[in-house]
Amino acid sequence: MEEMEEELKCPVCGSFYREPIILPCSHNLCQACARNILVQTPESESPQSRRASGSAVSDYDYLDLDKMSLYSEADSGYGSYGGFASAPTTPCQKSPNGVRVFPPAAPPPPAALAPPPPPRNACLTCPQCHRSLVLDERGLRGFPRNRLLEGVIDRYQQGRAAALRCQLCEKAPKEAAVMCEQCDVFYCDPCRLRCHPPRGPLAKHRLVPPAQGRVSRRLSPRKISTCTDHELENHSMYCVQCKSPVCYQCLEEGKHSSHEVKALGAMWKLHKSQLSQALNGLSDRAKEAKEFLVQLRNMVQQIQENSVEFEACLVAQCDALIDALNRRKAQLLSRVNKEHEHKLKVVRDQISHCTVKLRQTTGLMEYCLEVIKENDPSGFLQISDALIRRVHLTEDQWGKGTLTPRMTTDFDLNLDNAPLLQSIHQLDFVQMKVSSPVPAPPILQLEECCTHNNSATLSWKQPPLSTVQVEGYILELDDGNGGQFREVYVGKETMCTVDGLHFNSTYSARVKAFNKTGVSPYSKTLVLQTSEGTKGYQEHNIPTNL
Repeated sequence: MEEMEEELKCPVCGSFYREPIILPCSHNLCQACARNILVQTPESESPQSRRASGSAVSDYDYLDLDKMSLYSEADSGYGSYGGFASAPTTPCQKSPNGVRVFPPAAPPPPAALAPPPPPRNACLTCPQCHRSLVLDERGLRGFPRNRLLEGVIDRYQQGRAAALRCQLCEKAPKEAAVMCEQCDVFYCDPCRLRCHPPRGPLAKHRLVPPAQGRVSRRLSPRKISTCTDHELENHSMYCVQCKSPVCYQCLEEGKHSSHEVKALGAMWKLHKSQLSQALNGLSDRAKEAKEFLVQLRNMVQQIQENSVEFEACLVAQCDALIDALNRRKAQLLSRVNKEHEHKLKVVRDQISHCTVKLRQTTGLMEYCLEVIKENDPSGFLQISDALIRRVHLTEDQWGKGTLTPRMTTDFDLNLDNAPLLQSIHQLDFVQMKVSSPVPAPPILQLEECCTHNNSATLSWKQPPLSTVQVEGYILELDDGNGGQFREVYVGKETMCTVDGLHFNSTYSARVKAFNKTGVSPYSKTLVLQTSEGTKGYQEHNIPTNL
């Protein structure tokens, strides 16, 4: 039940709804909170006067305020309105949800029994969806009262009430043991024996357990919701076009006279059935989420165990090496710890995200179940469409990707301790599971390779059947005297011309490919012969390869 508490709190004051009203956007507000966030639009600044004066203002200012709803990203709609009296339950200056609320500019006179009607162009902005609403001459009375939500809040507060205490203890009240139905008093055992002995006239009194006595204190029955346009009439039909309950006067003389209407009871049962069906799907998602959370928590334990095992193996390998490995060992352990923390962070973040989402889903489910228990068709139909949409939307948010682990429990690293002592400074982790293989060795295209004076042009390609992605190539040449190879080109091109070579020299060339995984083996070595001198034009095709 605790998850449902977020559904029962006002977004402005952060407390449980008090006399909630239903806005056209299907969200709820305390009546006092709605009164305190009203904004008055002066008549002198109405859209018509602005257009008549020709003042240069933005397109937003020209929106028609006579429409029922306005959307704004720049103006939140929260402000002060000096013509409204504050209710006894005035919201705080800043609610827990971050919505700033400004109290009325002037306090009401002591004799004021009810707030005055709102002036023209009074505007109310929903603090949840930021949809702005222009009030008509009825003011806040034009919004229906959500009596169904009040009933759910009453039951919730009764269910979470603390243990009942004795009403006759003088100092620290003890926990009540019984309640007398005739006296309507809770007693602990000592006070019952002292103040309510089972003899004389009190012998006929009935003593019940405290929980049963608390339930017996029923709240006064809630009023049946009435039509907002005709306050003396109860809702009797449901307007399909407006999706709201209506009375018979609305059908005869109101705006619903030409609309399609259906029986209130039939639509009540239909919407209850739709909400129940939607809850079945959402319940399945919630069960999957619970199982998924168990899986994620098990992954945390597996990561811990694998981390300990991996660290032990790493320490054993490092201890087998000479003292020069000790400095490197600390660096490698740091790498493992970072990988360990990264995996834990990813899994814990996913646990936190999924827990919050499941908490919200569970709260919505419990709230919907409490709504279904209500026997007020009119109140139910006022909020059923919005609840059905929320349930479907929440179910869609539990997609397949949401219930998939973002991290594996294995440490895909391996330590190769075979290199010689002089290569210790190059010691590093080698991935055990490679996402893609290294490229195949390129093939030199002999027919396109040639020399011109003291320059050489080489061309190569990937094997025809190779499907491995290549990010670039490395071309190497020796010094012309059979010495060591050196890199002369690194890039994505498959052709390269090397200038500045020695005349009458023999060079050896080779090429290799690379990608994120690693470097391919070298291609076959190609022997290049440069020209004998600078006179004349000489070009040689090089068909020789080793």
